[in-house]
Amino acid sequence: MKNVGIVLGAFLTLVLVSCQGDQGPPGFDGLDGLDGIDGEAGIQAQVFEVEGVNFDYIVADNLYESILTFTDFTSFEVLPNDAVLVYQFDRTVDFEDGGSENVWNLIPQSFFLDQGTIQFISGHTSKDVEILISGNFNLSNLDPGFTDNQIFRIAIVPGVAATSKMDKSNMAAVMSSLGLTEKDVQKIRVK
Repeated sequence: MKNVGIVLGAFLTLVLVSCQGDQGPPGFDGLDGLDGIDGEAGIQAQVFEVEGVNFDYIVADNLYESILTFTDFTSFEVLPNDAVLVYQFDRTVDFEDGGSENVWNLIPQSFFLDQGTIQFISGHTSKDVEILISGNFNLSNLDPGFTDNQIFRIAIVPGVAATSKMDKSNMAAVMSSLGLTEKDVQKIRVK
């Protein structure tokens, strides 16, 4: 009797698995991408590095400001739904094997000083990115190590990719997710 139940159960499972129901409704058509140049794939994202960024002190607001206009650094079109990630260069780490790697910190980033706290923050439009240094004390005499000759990397990420589970806190992970390498990073020095 036990064997009959097993055989009947196996037969019933086989019948149910092989059943096919009505076909569901068709899915939505995808958005057409931009054609690449000479048969190459279209650009999906871009990362560029700006070196020599200096901040201007705004007395009335007690903050420092630097505005980077995209057209000064790239011809890549930034759309309103794109994410603009700003990373600040921190330092280079040397390894025992002789290699080295740069450390990039995603903004916003806070620094705790003897006078109080400062924070680098950013905001963007489709035309530019604004980087601010705000604080909870009088910033007029802030150490120039924070305000002069800074290096930033700007990652322009399409809105669809930006909503993915990409680790945005890690510059290397972002570049890897976007299929970009160090060779793809355009480096610009501000005069």
